[in-house]
Amino acid sequence: MELAVAVVAPQALAEHKTPALAVAVQGKSLSASARALDEASAGALQAALARSGFEGKPGQTLALHSLPGIAAGLVLVVGAGDAAEVSLQAWHKLVVSAVKALPGKLGKATSTLAELPVAGRDLAQRISDHARFAIEAGYRFDEYKSKKPAATDLLGKLTLGIAERGDLKAAKDALTWGRCIGEGQSFARDLGNQPGNVAYPGYLAEMARALGEDGDIQVEVLGEDEMRKLGMHCLLSVSAGSQHDAQLAVMRYQGGKAKDAPVVLVGKGITFDTGGISLKPGAGMDEMKFDMCGAASVLGVMAAVKLAKLNLNVIGVIACAENMPSGTATKPGDIVRTMSGQTVEILNTDAEGRLVLCDALTYVERFKPAVVVDIATLTGACVVALGKVASGLFSPSDALAEELLAAGQRADDRAWRLPVWDDYQELLDSPFADIANIGGPTAGSITAACYLARFTKAYAWAHLDIAGTAWLSGSQKGATGRPVPLLLEFLRARAAD
Repeated sequence: MELAVAVVAPQALAEHKTPALAVAVQGKSLSASARALDEASAGALQAALARSGFEGKPGQTLALHSLPGIAAGLVLVVGAGDAAEVSLQAWHKLVVSAVKALPGKLGKATSTLAELPVAGRDLAQRISDHARFAIEAGYRFDEYKSKKPAATDLLGKLTLGIAERGDLKAAKDALTWGRCIGEGQSFARDLGNQPGNVAYPGYLAEMARALGEDGDIQVEVLGEDEMRKLGMHCLLSVSAGSQHDAQLAVMRYQGGKAKDAPVVLVGKGITFDTGGISLKPGAGMDEMKFDMCGAASVLGVMAAVKLAKLNLNVIGVIACAENMPSGTATKPGDIVRTMSGQTVEILNTDAEGRLVLCDALTYVERFKPAVVVDIATLTGACVVALGKVASGLFSPSDALAEELLAAGQRADDRAWRLPVWDDYQELLDSPFADIANIGGPTAGSITAACYLARFTKAYAWAHLDIAGTAWLSGSQKGATGRPVPLLLEFLRARAAD
């Protein structure tokens, strides 16, 4: 979808030539643009709302055709609730609903929704949001469909109308940032939605290499021989049963000063997780193709950072493996040595994400990072705790945790902090090795984070458990691209400091 910003003052809307025009209603109150259309149509808009029983609930839509005195063939009225200010969550919902309700066959449309008062958002932020939410609403993954939607089924161009010419430059810049987030998120969704027979570890490594083709990102990929020489036996234990080699891809973006310490993002990339010898139940196992969404989010962020030309040094690392059962697979009770020198008793081969991450987290010490954030679909326990609404956030650093929480609030990609206290470490004790890879039936997401904490003493670190937020199930099944928006807001704030 092509996105643009144009000056379309409310008083000129009636003559604005566009196939479709979106305006808002807050409860029973018309927005400035809706009032202008109502006056131009001699009250026809308001009368149509009354006849239909339109309540103005957030995301509710009503299509009105051929209103008298209005050049647009269709006016889409969008409910915004009855609060004086629209909440960020309601704003997200109503933009997505509006874009989905605009008929693709019309080809293009104009939206005035950015004029709505949204809590804590100025015009530029509302334009940025609108752009990102529109891309989200228009997302489709139909690569493997024999019959794809016709081009006429998809809205080709959406223009965001603003009232004042003096706001045009800031609005265009804001739209660019929103597009960067939206496209980075869509890239992550595309990767997550790929089937496991396509998106194996080598595929993700190739996606990383593709990001470096223009030279803006330097890419290095380590294969199993290189990892073995480095002592990354914990990571390699996960791929031991697979015919596909593990891969560690490193992407370096140098947008800041040469001596500036980088922000490092580490993504879990288990391209398919059977559970290994600790085999998962068959029901729902197809969704284990989404176990690489942490790596997908890092790739999406790196693509967006490059597009946005952020003034920051960012390194993305993805630790990729396929977890399969076979005669060569790691067994429960096996003991392996990590790159850090610590030994791990693998009590459950289905707790594999922490096994690839711990070696990757040791590897990134060489970059002398400002901070490290790992992103992983790590534990079912986090889904039980937080559902599909918030990602789990763990960090010993209050300052870093607050940065990430605030970024999530700004992006409507929220996280919730859980403890990573030393009190939980004893649950990971092993009689035979330095550490066990699981901590028993309680506090599963916390003990997983505590496991990772043992490998992150050299730098400031945070862990995002996205097992609940990285994808949706049921009729809406598919990758969400979260937490790309959170991470990009976090990086942009750091770049601005």
